[in-house]
Amino acid sequence: MKAKVTDIKGKNVGDIELSDEIFSVKPSKPLLYDIIKMQLANRRKGCASTRGHGDVSGTTAKMYRQKGTGRARHGDERANIFVGGGKSFGPHQRDYSYRLPKKARRSGIRAALSLKRSEDKLLILDDFPIKAIKTKDAVDALKTLGVNSGLIIYNGGNESLEKSVRNITGVKLVRTEGVNAYDLIRHEHTIILKDSLDKIQEVLKP
Repeated sequence: MKAKVTDIKGKNVGDIELSDEIFSVKPSKPLLYDIIKMQLANRRKGCASTRGHGDVSGTTAKMYRQKGTGRARHGDERANIFVGGGKSFGPHQRDYSYRLPKKARRSGIRAALSLKRSEDKLLILDDFPIKAIKTKDAVDALKTLGVNSGLIIYNGGNESLEKSVRNITGVKLVRTEGVNAYDLIRHEHTIILKDSLDKIQEVLKP
């Protein structure tokens, strides 16, 4: 399957061969759901934490004798019913992360790329030349391409592009090794630089 390669001004500068096994896959909604759910769970931080009986400071001496006082039986002052005591059955820090099989994660990326191509939201650029670090130049280029929300995939090593794009709302720049289904689905357009396409197709090849 062939796709058009455009320049930063949106003009066609040639064609490139795309793998049908990567860009013409029938998207599986349940698979995409599972992968996005996994990625969001892995970003979640279980910060809630309370101190129990063994975590608070206080004397461990018995407060008063066991019998003969007419009061309830008590041990030390760290019991949960006293001010400053440990909390009973309180929440503790939790790890929400889990991993799906590698094959499933790669299948999800292929499904997301195929979805973008079928929706005509996949752009392949021959280059994204930005000589100086200037956000305005990057904004103008994206506006010319008709991109308001986009994921840009590149090989790295382009400091001008990295620093020019990082402050643009709705636009994210990722290296080829960092491509994931969540970012592909979350952004309306996907922009792949031509020199990174071979690496993507090599890694995602079934």
